[in-house]
Amino acid sequence: MPFFRRKTAEIVRRGVGDESTEERTTRKISGKTVKVRRVRELPARPKQASRTATKRKKRQTKQGSARSGSRQRGRSHSHTEGTVPLPAAGRRQMLVRVLPHQTQIVVLEGSLLVEHYVHRSENESLVGNIYNGVVRSVLPGLEAAFVDIGTEKNGVIYAGDLNSSRRTHGRGPRIERQLKQGDHIMVQVDKDPMGSKGPRLTSQMTLPGRHLVLSPKNSMLGISRRLPEAERNRLRLLLQAERPPGFGLIVRTAAAGSSRREIVADIARLKAKWAEVEEAAKGASAPRLIHEEPSLLIRVIREHFTGDFRRLLIDDRRAHEAVLKYLKEVSPELVDRVHLSQDRNQSLFSRFRVDDQLRRALDRKVWLPSGGHLVIDRTEALTVVDVNTGKYVGEANLEDTVLHNNLEAAEEIGRQLRLRDIGGIIVIDFIDMEVKKNREAVLERLRAALASDKTTTQVHSVSSLGLVEMTRKNVSSGLIESFSDPCPTCDGRGLVLHEKAATSGVPISPVGDKVAM
Repeated sequence: MPFFRRKTAEIVRRGVGDESTEERTTRKISGKTVKVRRVRELPARPKQASRTATKRKKRQTKQGSARSGSRQRGRSHSHTEGTVPLPAAGRRQMLVRVLPHQTQIVVLEGSLLVEHYVHRSENESLVGNIYNGVVRSVLPGLEAAFVDIGTEKNGVIYAGDLNSSRRTHGRGPRIERQLKQGDHIMVQVDKDPMGSKGPRLTSQMTLPGRHLVLSPKNSMLGISRRLPEAERNRLRLLLQAERPPGFGLIVRTAAAGSSRREIVADIARLKAKWAEVEEAAKGASAPRLIHEEPSLLIRVIREHFTGDFRRLLIDDRRAHEAVLKYLKEVSPELVDRVHLSQDRNQSLFSRFRVDDQLRRALDRKVWLPSGGHLVIDRTEALTVVDVNTGKYVGEANLEDTVLHNNLEAAEEIGRQLRLRDIGGIIVIDFIDMEVKKNREAVLERLRAALASDKTTTQVHSVSSLGLVEMTRKNVSSGLIESFSDPCPTCDGRGLVLHEKAATSGVPISPVGDKVAM
């Protein structure tokens, strides 16, 4: 009988999907080396059963898996699938600090700072303003045109943002057929200028109100997805009966529970405002401002101050009177929640420890409750968030430690994006996890943390490198950009370059304290 010396088989190709498995083994038989190739084919697919039998089988499988899941629930240690509910937020309140050179508005959930808005006298926001502009240049290669609206930098409008009666499948005729140099066009600012870019423009006008957004020369009917389904159906029927011809309407989240009378009054106000815009645009010279949005304070009150707020504190009498005047017109039931703060011994922000939280929000490192931390860095194209365990060492095992740290990080990332007003492309590097359910739980926690963010966000699945990619609409400059300037020494790079050492071979001298901050 020949002697067989077995060796571990070398797996050449594993079966993936519909592919078979192939193995190769080298054996010695009677002094000769023999290579054995083994291929395991997949079993033939059964013939397609009838539709009724298939449904019956699926139903039985679901019932069996449910019974099996109930038996194993006590022994399972992995995180359950589905949306992970966030801890209930504390009572919400809004604080307004008015200074001669700037106005700051913050939103608190309990004692936690979650949102911040700032308006400076030398840096007015243009979003929502309507202008009669002049086309300065048309660039077919970019499908865009530059429009002079009277600001320091010309605005840019893309072909997709132009109104066109010949639009098909979301696309209209080429931009050079719609615009030419010297044309007058009525546009609205969609995004403020950022860095070297001018304001983003659109010719598809919208006028925001307390409960609705009016879209002239449109027929769309949209309802906020944040509203419950029953409320969405009620408002949809109401709008179908009250929508004026030739106008589109978008229902805001603030419309929850609003009556027919409030909706009709909001439509009437917006129609009257649009009539004023059309009247001002007739025979107007260009470039010229036709309609200006109200101050930042009124805009924030209009879009964010709803019935779930406990109170609104303002430390300036004139701003307090302006807010009361606006709310008496659109939401009189909220007037008694607006209060004037006149504490001369302690500022409003110090009283609620807002100044300490703002100071931490300007730092690139954010500490988590258990000792881990985030590092947030902005680049030209995107924002990178790195998650680290830091001082947190856990208790049970590595997977549970990483899961706990990542869940805390996901919740904190949702808050930091809102607080710092970070927009554009965002890449998050969570700590690697082996269990698939744990990865899905972290994604659900991140989506749940972003659910309260009124700015449009989109979270993608985990990439092949273990990164989470997401986007957040970029409307204006963030918190860091509002309170910082590029370093004059390194031009914002964070480095002191030794050019002579690279070009001439001059020895590098220590930087010392003269540059270190």
